[in-house]
Amino acid sequence: MKLESKTAVITGAAGGIGRAIAERFAGEGATVVVTDRSYERAARVATEIGHGAYAAALDVTSASSIADMIAAVTAQSPAIDILVNNAAVFDMAPILEVTPASYDLLFAVNVKGLFFTLQAVAAQMVKQGRGGKIINISSQAGRRGEALVSMYCATKAAVISLTQSAGLDLIKYGINVNGIAPGVVDTKMWDQVDALFARYENRPLGEKKRVVGDAIPYGRMGLPDEQTGAAVFLASADADYIVAQTLNVDGGNWMS
Repeated sequence: MKLESKTAVITGAAGGIGRAIAERFAGEGATVVVTDRSYERAARVATEIGHGAYAAALDVTSASSIADMIAAVTAQSPAIDILVNNAAVFDMAPILEVTPASYDLLFAVNVKGLFFTLQAVAAQMVKQGRGGKIINISSQAGRRGEALVSMYCATKAAVISLTQSAGLDLIKYGINVNGIAPGVVDTKMWDQVDALFARYENRPLGEKKRVVGDAIPYGRMGLPDEQTGAAVFLASADADYIVAQTLNVDGGNWMS
């Protein structure tokens, strides 16, 4: 097992890609901390995962919530060895219709929340003196702009850039910071995405999802479980010499 005796904190782990990574990490021997804004949701998922997984409440937009999460984890586990920064929100609109409220929410969660969770956990890792692995979940949307998805694309591009900067700065402490850029993954979030495309492109519900899936070189949308292999790799000793990189896991949809 690649992650035996490691403690892994995963943000936004009550569903989708976060939950899939949590389940895979637990199977690889890690003690998984399932975090979500709702402690009840996180606790239910931790119970379903088993393998010693436990829950912690976390609102990544709140500095006090981040600090409380770290205190709760370090009171129960000897150290934080791995962080997966997965929590994110989505919205879209044409450029002329983007609102300050939508802009503020996307950047508060996807950029500010991710960065200050990374900062706080990295400080704990430095204090522990045993290094660590931090994995930031970006998106293929961070590799290019899209007409209707400007703010989400911008936040995910920021994640890639922050991964590079943090990776270069923190490796001196033995902390590897890397990222994963999923392509289009069939989760509940994509049902929201499909509904928004239906509204703005005057499509029937489900059509955008089908069209996007058909256009992927692999031939279909990805599944949450298909992101977990890269996550295990980056969290393990196999990736010790990998620093500040973001791996595309997208069925060939983007090449960089």
